[in-house]
Amino acid sequence: MVTQNLVYDMMIYVYALSLLFYFSDVVDASGRAKRTGTGLLIFVWIMQTVFFVHRMISHIKLNENVITMFDYLFFISWLLVTISLVMSRFFRIEFLVFFVNVIGFAILTLNIFSHPSDEIPLVTSDLVRELLYVHISLITCAYVVLTISAIFSGMYLFLHWKLKSKKWSKAMRRLPSLETIDRYTFRTVLIGTPLLILSLAVAITSILAASEAWLLLDWKIFTSFVTVGFYIGYILQRTVLNQPGWRTAKLNLISFAVLILYLLLNSTLQFHHWS
Repeated sequence: MVTQNLVYDMMIYVYALSLLFYFSDVVDASGRAKRTGTGLLIFVWIMQTVFFVHRMISHIKLNENVITMFDYLFFISWLLVTISLVMSRFFRIEFLVFFVNVIGFAILTLNIFSHPSDEIPLVTSDLVRELLYVHISLITCAYVVLTISAIFSGMYLFLHWKLKSKKWSKAMRRLPSLETIDRYTFRTVLIGTPLLILSLAVAITSILAASEAWLLLDWKIFTSFVTVGFYIGYILQRTVLNQPGWRTAKLNLISFAVLILYLLLNSTLQFHHWS
C-alpha cells in the first residue's frame, strides 16, 4: 500500500499541474500551455491505467467478488480523463477538456477519503453477479456522458448570457456557436439517457433474478424513474415542443442536479448492499 499511495499522490500532483496549464490557456489563450497540459494529462492517464489494472489483477488473484467504492470512484475519474482526451483529439471544443478534468480531479482527490476496504459486496450467484457488473458499467458510463452534457449546457447558458447582455470577451470568440453547443448537448443526452434506462432495466432484472421482488417497491427505485423522466422531458422539450436552447439547457442542468442528488443518496444509503 505504501507504493500505491505514492503513485496516487503523484497522480494528484501531476493532474493538478496539468489543470494549471489548462487554466493558463483558458485565461490567456496560450497554445504552449495547452500542449503542456495535454502532455501531462496523457501521463496522468497512463498512471491511472497502470494503477487501475494493478488493483483489478490483485482482486482477481484474491478471488474477491467485491467492488470497492475506492475503485468505483477511481474508474469514474479515469473514464472522464479518457473521454476528455478522445474528444480533444477529434473535436475542437475550447475549454471542454479543462472543465471535464476539473470534475475528474475533484473525484480523484475526494477519493482519498474513501477507504479502499469499503466494499460493495456482490452475490455469489453467477447470473446476478454478472448482471450487477453490467448495471454498474452502464450507469457509470451514463454518469460520465451526462456530466459532459451538463458542461455543454453550462457553456451554452454562459455564451447566451454574454451575447444577450452584449458583454464581449476573448473567451466568447473561442467558444463554438450556440447552435453547435446545443447540438453537442442533445447528442450527449441521447447517448446518456438510453444508458441510464438500460442500467435501470438491468438492475430490475438482477433484483428479480435474486428473488428480491419486494425491492421494486423501494423509494430509491422510484427516484431513479424520476431521474430518467427528467431527461426524457428534456428530449421531448428539445424535439417535440421545440423549446429555445436556453430553456432546454436549464432543464438539462436541473436533470443533472437530480441525477447527482440520486447518486449521493444511493451512495450514502448503500443502495447496492442489498445484494
